[in-house]
Amino acid sequence: MTKLPLYEKVGYAMGDAAANLVWRGALAYLAVFYTDTFGISAAAAAVLFLIVRLSDGITDIIMGMIADRTQTRYGKFRPWILWSTPLLGLFMVLCFTTPNFGEQGKLVWAYVTYLGLTLAYTLNNVPYSALMGVMTADDRERTSLSGFRFAGAFLGGLFVMGFLPEFVAYFGEGDDAIGYQYTMYVFAAALIALMVITFATTKERVTVSNEKQQPFKQELSDLAKSLPFIILPLAAISLFFYYRDLQTALFFALVMSALFFGIRKLLSKPRDSLSSSQLDLADLLTNKPWLILLGIGFISMMFNGIKYGVIAYYFKYYVGDELMVGQYFVALLVVSILGALATSQLAKWFGRKTLFIASLLLSGVLTAAMFLIPVSNASAVFALGCAAEFFAAILPTLYFSMLGDSADYSEWKNHRRATGLVYSAGTFVQKTGGGFAGALVLLVLAGYGYDGMDQSTIEGALPGIQHLMSWIPALFAFAGAILMAFYPITDKIQAQISQELQSRRA
Repeated sequence: MTKLPLYEKVGYAMGDAAANLVWRGALAYLAVFYTDTFGISAAAAAVLFLIVRLSDGITDIIMGMIADRTQTRYGKFRPWILWSTPLLGLFMVLCFTTPNFGEQGKLVWAYVTYLGLTLAYTLNNVPYSALMGVMTADDRERTSLSGFRFAGAFLGGLFVMGFLPEFVAYFGEGDDAIGYQYTMYVFAAALIALMVITFATTKERVTVSNEKQQPFKQELSDLAKSLPFIILPLAAISLFFYYRDLQTALFFALVMSALFFGIRKLLSKPRDSLSSSQLDLADLLTNKPWLILLGIGFISMMFNGIKYGVIAYYFKYYVGDELMVGQYFVALLVVSILGALATSQLAKWFGRKTLFIASLLLSGVLTAAMFLIPVSNASAVFALGCAAEFFAAILPTLYFSMLGDSADYSEWKNHRRATGLVYSAGTFVQKTGGGFAGALVLLVLAGYGYDGMDQSTIEGALPGIQHLMSWIPALFAFAGAILMAFYPITDKIQAQISQELQSRRA
């Protein structure tokens, strides 16, 4: 088994530090930029975000399939990191550029540049995530590499949370439009430098020859036929989540029934009659570890997304000190770095499955305990929140490491490997889970009568804010722990799979 050198782990981590300049920087501040600086209405911005969210989930899956079929002298995934980086930096700047258009012109500009940014992020981040699965065949090294990756991610987030508002104020000198644009110049330059380091310091080592190769035109045709498996369930779930009425419930049931019979028909066909992309889908749909991880990824993103989504409301209205929001975010990100770096050693001691379940339970219990903290005890909020975040930071670190195990399992079982497609599910559930978490926060607040423009509604919404900060996200953590108990790959089984695959490849 290959032991990765330290410089390669650090180099790989630089890629997620760069990605978080977009994820926690550009994307996190884009909504307030649109409404408060560019002048787009909140309703129009909400529709924009929903449409882009749906398209983003689709392109993630497609990009995973395309990356698996890429063949260059630099590998399958590293070239995409290099090719997409200039495009990602360009759209970061364009998204925060404010041309002097009318209302409709501004909306068209926002759609074009935001779609461009998310597409460039997909071209970059899906191959970046999949790269972890082919840098080493050693599952312990993957866990260590994942720890470095998320330490880099949290470090990038810490940089954004700590400096973006100050950069905007410094460059803008009172003009936020100029401030945001010049800040994105700095972020884009940093992103390009960090991504080049990742490309230059990493290496793809796990190579597998899939049994069926087709012309690229035929592959695209197969991908188009596969899209209903992705689009219809996502649309049905989104409509049901947002409207929750009888009509959308019936539509949801109809789509899921059709999907069930479509999957049964696909899996009943002889494997030698399936195209390459159909085989990819069939392999995933019969890959129990991957299916469980797909659910775990969504649940853990709901858990973390709800917690992060309500923090600003909690300190502004429940604690009554808005300045603590930034301090709390910084404290959480520092603890997250420690949790990510500690994951590899903890996994060696307890095993990854046991550690995953324990982290969900401990983080869930500590989060639920926030309900008992008196309003005046801010230090207890910080203590419990940081303790819960230490274990919560372990979750994504283990998750992306274990996605590599599910790719190994597919190769071991089916003699085919679709690493890009497997890892694209990780970015897919990150985005959709985060989107649904944000929507759930707003739905709960709306249920308590919250209206940010009407101060008289704040008092009545305080119980909802308290619930969102405590037991509501904790329920998702407990549900995740139950689901993880059914995960079939222990460290012992993974070691056996890795040994057999190593012999096969040799």
